[in-house]
Amino acid sequence: MPVQRTCCGHPFVLRMPPRRFQLLFGVITFIIFSLVLFGPPSAADIPTVEELKETIKNPKLPKVPSVHNPFGQGAHKSPIQPNSTSGDATWFSDWTWKNPFSSSITLDENRAVLPPLTNRPPIYTYYESGKKQDEEVSKAEHALLLAWRRAWWAQGFKPQVLSRAEAQKNPLYESLQRLRLDSKLEMEVVRWLAWGHMGTGVLANWLALPMASHDNPMLAYLRRGEYPILSRVDTLQNGIFFGEKAAINGAIKKVLEDSIWTNVTANKDKIEGLAKDGGVMINLLDKETLDEDRKADGIAFYDTNTIVSKYKSVAEKITNTTNPEGLKSLATLINSHLHLTWQESFPSGVAILKPLPEHTTALTEEAVDIARNLTQCPDSPIVASCPPNRPKCKACVSSSRMRMKLLPHFRNDTTLYTIGSVPHPYTLTSLHYTRDKIDKTFIRRKAERDMWIFAATQEILGSTSSGQRRVVRFKEAVASPRTASHSLWLTAERESQVDLDWIFGFNLPQSSWNGQSEPPVPGPERRPPPPEEIEGVKKPQENELRMEKNRLRKAREAIKSKDRRMQEAVGVVEAWNLADTEAWRFARAWSARRRVERRKWEEEEQGFAGAEKKAGVGGGRWED
Repeated sequence: MPVQRTCCGHPFVLRMPPRRFQLLFGVITFIIFSLVLFGPPSAADIPTVEELKETIKNPKLPKVPSVHNPFGQGAHKSPIQPNSTSGDATWFSDWTWKNPFSSSITLDENRAVLPPLTNRPPIYTYYESGKKQDEEVSKAEHALLLAWRRAWWAQGFKPQVLSRAEAQKNPLYESLQRLRLDSKLEMEVVRWLAWGHMGTGVLANWLALPMASHDNPMLAYLRRGEYPILSRVDTLQNGIFFGEKAAINGAIKKVLEDSIWTNVTANKDKIEGLAKDGGVMINLLDKETLDEDRKADGIAFYDTNTIVSKYKSVAEKITNTTNPEGLKSLATLINSHLHLTWQESFPSGVAILKPLPEHTTALTEEAVDIARNLTQCPDSPIVASCPPNRPKCKACVSSSRMRMKLLPHFRNDTTLYTIGSVPHPYTLTSLHYTRDKIDKTFIRRKAERDMWIFAATQEILGSTSSGQRRVVRFKEAVASPRTASHSLWLTAERESQVDLDWIFGFNLPQSSWNGQSEPPVPGPERRPPPPEEIEGVKKPQENELRMEKNRLRKAREAIKSKDRRMQEAVGVVEAWNLADTEAWRFARAWSARRRVERRKWEEEEQGFAGAEKKAGVGGGRWED
């Protein structure tokens, strides 16, 4: 029997509505579903009367508005940029680099978002060796050119060494040939012709080097790369010029068309005098064409007059018989002045960051070694001498070296240079909990989250800030233009650091101590001792330090391992410590991109004077 349905004691029968009502209900349901899913149409999508008239006259298919389809196929990952990989490190350069977690931008857990590369304005110098020049002299000159390139690179410039080949490509070169000037006058015009061919930028003598802190007003102005007025620094004679291409070539043309060349015989004495006091270009150009900057103090020029008057022992060696020795001595002197200038830029000293210091001594050994080299007094042929632009510098002596200390927290102090070793969370977990192996159970039950980033930022952010905020603050300390020059961030899993000379702009002292014995008498050849341990922290014994190094080695192997179980364990640790992992990947990518940028530039310049290859440097330095 059919079932009889009732409502409140009264029987009723269920019947399907007519088809027209079924169709109406279906349309209404579809409209409601579409509005919920896609939202109402915006005013921008509704055509105006004028657009309708134009469409009727010129019919064409309208563009479908771009809407997100939640049921559609997933988006592709952002394309990998050129030169965005180095070893295992990958990165993506974008203005959204301050986002706490890079994976939300790149859709890739292993890629870090870095700030776009800062544009390096070009700085040029001119070099032309003698045709019959001694090989030892050429090597010494190439070493000086390398020092020039290294110093300007560290200050944010792109140094290039020009030659007569660039000058000959300048259309004004033929006009110079017709004048038939003597070699000294011609050389000064030729270097301008080479500069004019290259275009807007800075022209410096290869003995004019940046000798000031990174935020020096003169260097900051030159780094902007905009030079509306062709200018020079008055106190440096022809040591440095800066201007735009049109103004450069206009000045050259004005000199070549000067009336002094119409009668060379009558103007012989005047022409001979053009070689003095800065050279032919300065003497023939008025201030309207070539402006003078009298306030610059960030550049040191080691010209002949300066060397003779301030550094007599070096000047005495630069003779026809001992020229190579004199040039090598000059290179050592310049390097010592660059190192001394860097030390004076950080009066509070060097800090080695050591969060969670109880079991992380092996983690900071590389940072301590770098700090000892930086705080060591530089070797110099003239002890206690000062750069020519800073005659009242504070000389480095063994009794009052630059200070060095270990800090458990990052300190936001521009007078303090910070060196930090950022560990992978697997490495830190192994060292902090003194465990050789890490498994899922231990991580979930006993391990704390993001220990390193919380400890490192404790002083500047307190104990209540989130891991996301701490990561952003860490990224700013590493890569912000204002603070990047005040710190060096290493990754603990990288066993050796390369390119440090190019980061600092000078050759770091290399101690000859091999662990046997140091010279008993303090002096420039003896590095300062390691810093004292943080107050309240016990210095590890030899066996404890040996165990730390062994765990550090095993952690490095685990992170690079291709074993599935080991990769799972590392993945669990990374997922448990998202902020620490992000900090490690960011620091690793920042360091790797810096090496790639240098390597690419060195490959471009390897055939020109002053390159590492020509100066006898290189050979495996780029191996990861």
